[in-house]
Amino acid sequence: MDYYTGLRIYNSENSRVRKAWLVTSIGINLGFLSIFKYYNFFINSVADGLNFFNYHAHFSSLNFLLPVGISFYTFHGLSYVIDIYYHRTKPTTNPVEYSLFVSFFPLLVAGPIERATHLLPQIEKPRQFNYNKATSGLRQILWGFFKKIVIADNCADFANKIFADYQHYHGMALVMGAVMFSIQIYGDFSGYSDIALGTARLLGFDLIKNFAFPYFSRNVAEFWRRWHISLSSWFRDYVYIPLGGSRVSLGKQVRNTFIIFILSGFWHGANWTFIIWGFLNALFIIPSVIFKTNRKSLNTVAQGKLLPSVKELFQMVFTFTLITFAWIFFRAPTCADALMYIQRIFVSGHEARPHLGVSALNILIPLMFVVEWIGRESNFALENFYIRWPRPVKWSFYTIILFCIGMYMSTGKIDFIYFQF
Repeated sequence: MDYYTGLRIYNSENSRVRKAWLVTSIGINLGFLSIFKYYNFFINSVADGLNFFNYHAHFSSLNFLLPVGISFYTFHGLSYVIDIYYHRTKPTTNPVEYSLFVSFFPLLVAGPIERATHLLPQIEKPRQFNYNKATSGLRQILWGFFKKIVIADNCADFANKIFADYQHYHGMALVMGAVMFSIQIYGDFSGYSDIALGTARLLGFDLIKNFAFPYFSRNVAEFWRRWHISLSSWFRDYVYIPLGGSRVSLGKQVRNTFIIFILSGFWHGANWTFIIWGFLNALFIIPSVIFKTNRKSLNTVAQGKLLPSVKELFQMVFTFTLITFAWIFFRAPTCADALMYIQRIFVSGHEARPHLGVSALNILIPLMFVVEWIGRESNFALENFYIRWPRPVKWSFYTIILFCIGMYMSTGKIDFIYFQF
């Protein structure tokens, strides 16, 4: 449908016809997404609302399997049609090339969300094997495996036990559970992105950079320029700017900010926890919108320096604290669980300590952040990390990473978090 719609929009000179095709495409795309992903959420929310007024309603829910990658290829198709409508790109006349753009396997199930203006030209032109690209891709895949298998999966063992039984923990144990989930979701999702980008580079494709060391951000606005960049930029270009962006009054800027963050939360899943998570991130970023500081910190923290200043360190810790607080809602099964989890953090009493064997993580997590800090000015951590090292030292480093993967991989099956979206 999107392939055909793109051709019809491009070949029509009638603005009303073009707009009709655009609206049809957007409606059908969002219709599929709404039915498969959000139908049950909507009818359950309506039923809960009616029950609140003592009117007991019973609606039939749908028991569908969620199509693999629907959130990602829906946004691929939407951006393709919208970009053609606004003359940002021309449609491809080759259905195979279009199909490859929409369903390119490295990014299908967890992104990044590609644009036709970036990926389609690479598909259309011939590719040849490039040794430097291939070795760069392998290094990024290796680091992605380390972040996913060694860091994320082991943090998951800890975070899952805390969140599953939070009623029996207090204070620092719950704080550690939230911190471990923050590190888990970063290692999990950025690890997948590293694997996807590295795999694509092996095949001769350069995908959009999806993470730029977000936990080294000095404020929440900078964090969202560095976290899930392809989704953030998608909402910016196709929702925020069409709504007026920052060119409108302050009140409308605040409104637009809340809209894109709540939509971002809703995109992640049909649950009020994701909507609250989006609302909190909007709330955290609003002061920078009001005081017009949201475009500060565009450069890399401590650029050209070995260590950050005390001010930068405080800013990074404070930003990480805010983001981790919001992650509690993202991780909790319900809003009530999230609120109870937060409440129990501040409840005094006997400290129940989790005996979860995190000694290895005490070394491995700092190792990950040290490597990422050293490589923070590159596209990915290992791009230039040891570029001038002698070959024996390089291969020793590879061996250590591979040893850690084999030694500390989780024995259970832990899926990528973003596979559910």
